[in-house]
Amino acid sequence: MRTLCASTLIGEFFVIGFAGLVAMKDPDLSMGTVWTVSGIAMFLCVALCGVVTRPGGIAFGWALQIALVASGFVVPMMFFLGVVFAALWWASVHYGRKIDEAKARFAAQAEASTPDAA
Repeated sequence: MRTLCASTLIGEFFVIGFAGLVAMKDPDLSMGTVWTVSGIAMFLCVALCGVVTRPGGIAFGWALQIALVASGFVVPMMFFLGVVFAALWWASVHYGRKIDEAKARFAAQAEASTPDAA
């Protein structure tokens, strides 16, 4: 699960950076504000890659997805991209758990079929 979720988060890292570039063109927003918000969100994407398997990591990832969708109020295209990445996040969590369960099952079967070396 960690690999799939981390891949999604790194993709979001780049999308947030590009959205920051688009948001800079808004005359109502200062460059400092745009890059502070974008920088924090980009940092959270990278930091979450390391804690996604810990308790609360998935919930924090969902909070990040909600924030990404909400960023559409500043950059309208982010409504679409936020929904796309929320769907990717769901798929990463859902199928990542299935893959982890299958790996554990195969490891248990391999261990059970291995004769004792004693």
